[in-house]
Amino acid sequence: MNRPLRRVALACMVLFGLLLLNVNWVQVVKAEAYRDDPRNSRVLLRTYERERGPIAVLGQDGRRQAVAESTRTDGPLTWLRQYPGGASYAHVTGYYSLVYGRTGIERAEDDVLSGEADELFVRRLSDYVTGREPQGASVLLTLDPRAQAAAFEGLQGQRGAVVALDPRTGAVLAMVSLPSFEPARLSSFEPADIREYYAALNDATDDPLLNRAISKTYPPGSTFKVVTAAAALESGQVTPETQIPSPVLLDLPQTDSDLRNFGGSACSGETSTLAEALRISCNTAFGALGLQLGDDVLREQAEAFGFGDNDLRVPTSVADSRFPDDANAPQTAQSAIGQFDVRVTPLQMAMVAAGIANGGEVMEPYLVREVQSPDLSVLRTADTNLLNRAVSGDVAAELTRMMELVVAEGSGRRAQIDGVRVAGKTGTAQHAPGRPPHAWFIGFAPADDPQVAVAVVVEDGGNLGSEATGGALSAPVAAAVMRAVLGR
Repeated sequence: MNRPLRRVALACMVLFGLLLLNVNWVQVVKAEAYRDDPRNSRVLLRTYERERGPIAVLGQDGRRQAVAESTRTDGPLTWLRQYPGGASYAHVTGYYSLVYGRTGIERAEDDVLSGEADELFVRRLSDYVTGREPQGASVLLTLDPRAQAAAFEGLQGQRGAVVALDPRTGAVLAMVSLPSFEPARLSSFEPADIREYYAALNDATDDPLLNRAISKTYPPGSTFKVVTAAAALESGQVTPETQIPSPVLLDLPQTDSDLRNFGGSACSGETSTLAEALRISCNTAFGALGLQLGDDVLREQAEAFGFGDNDLRVPTSVADSRFPDDANAPQTAQSAIGQFDVRVTPLQMAMVAAGIANGGEVMEPYLVREVQSPDLSVLRTADTNLLNRAVSGDVAAELTRMMELVVAEGSGRRAQIDGVRVAGKTGTAQHAPGRPPHAWFIGFAPADDPQVAVAVVVEDGGNLGSEATGGALSAPVAAAVMRAVLGR
């Protein structure tokens, strides 16, 4: 009789132990994950009882301008999230939704905006003791409102993205993705309206919820020739004046296919200098250069500019830009001109331009300038961090002079700014048979004292017949953003 009872007792003890383990797993180990899950409406509802901190930018007069803020209501939910920055800042701020949780900076900096960060513990304790109404901290972004407006206006009617950086620090001066959306409509207190608007956005073929600046990758096309040129110069095998093959057709090894110039055009002769090949964007010259250097050299150079960095955050996560592994000879030639399986975010190509502008040093990009507590004390200030040295100072200077020729005399003329030396590179990136290529521009200004580096991509914005069309839509947008930063 005792043996069956002992077995039952043992089974109950095991079950009770498993129950304790499960409770600890749910309430301790998984507590943070459940709390941060955007679907956790219970936690979300509680946060509406506290004033969420604003997300702001610095205006031209040095005053803070809120692009996201909370306003008091008379309803059961005390604080309503609103977005004075609207659609132009939507992909940066993200949204704070009763139904769909949070995205963008609203999610990445949620602990400080909600007042739950460890840095605000003393403030929370003081609020409890004094009975003061709790408040979240404010987040000040690095964005320049003039540059943001210029990028948003310049891209109107297009699908694409703009990223501008301060090459000296890595601060993001503009980040725009179009089409966009109105975050306030996802942050209302009307669940039915929120779901209807979200469904319309989610079903749209042009994907307005996607932040193309950091979450979508594209073939970079001819803008990647800057990376190929950097690899060639760094190798010591060529100088800007070295003659390299530039035939009408480049015979690719291991295949019956040939590499042609964009639109089937000829370059300046059977050979061209490296500087001239970049100015006229000669495919066959850079394909031949890729074959000469090899895929490992090109990949190492791309990674020095930030390709393959899976941990890059600004603080929102960034899609991985990549150069293909184990490319054969024909694939290497195609990759050298930014085709085959080379894929980049617009942020990555802005980092390429910024690295050259900054004497070869690529700075880690960041969007948050400062976090400030409700009593105006500074909790956190952004550090400037060196990500990589991509090229030597001498090579950066040579690339700058070559890119200046592209804007002064080549396909980038539409990026010219009166009284300012501009360095840049246009690109057209083929991506689907029968579709117009994507139009690219990367560059920086002033070339002799760089203060802004920019990358622009316009989806399906090029023309199948001319490399110059890569800059027709993208270069004027880049010029407008650079003028805005420079105050011209």
